[in-house]
Amino acid sequence: MHDGEGWATISSERHFGNAHLEVVTDHVRTPTREAPRTWTVVRRKAAVIIAPMTRDGKIVLIRQERVPIRAAIWEMPSGQIDKVGEPDQGEIKTVALSELREEAGYELSKEGELIALGHYFSSPGFTDERGYFFLARPVEPCANYVRNEAESIIDCREFSIEELRRMIVATEISDANTLSMWARLVAGGFLSSEGR
Repeated sequence: MHDGEGWATISSERHFGNAHLEVVTDHVRTPTREAPRTWTVVRRKAAVIIAPMTRDGKIVLIRQERVPIRAAIWEMPSGQIDKVGEPDQGEIKTVALSELREEAGYELSKEGELIALGHYFSSPGFTDERGYFFLARPVEPCANYVRNEAESIIDCREFSIEELRRMIVATEISDANTLSMWARLVAGGFLSSEGR
């Protein structure tokens, strides 16, 4: 995390850390307050979230077991960026393509494109985790793909826009990554927000 535009970190106390996150208490002077504010923050690596779209307009989702919620859910492929510090756009795109192959077993077709759709914060009051969105289209299954057994992915399939719309309305899809990606795709005109 870096300061700028009138923000100044006075001190930071680390309470816990591992390869994926750390918990710190920061004492920060903000642009509008002279007295430092104290805030406990969970720092997480940045991540990528990919919306893989097939030639016929279907979206590829993975079904993954998620320990914190004790459930297997359908979601967009995603993964953390292992680079320490701020990754550049080239590094972020490389991770997005790698996660698409590793998690879903899909890759861009020869004429395919990876479109950057911005980023979001999962909870700016709790964590600095940033997710970078990408639309990958068109995609196709990788030849000779073998799922990594270390992953907790149990299924992968293509869904029509109508199927996804129904699943969102029925709360079958409720994770922040997938819902945020859906909103970004609709707002960007990549999907119609109207029923077909």
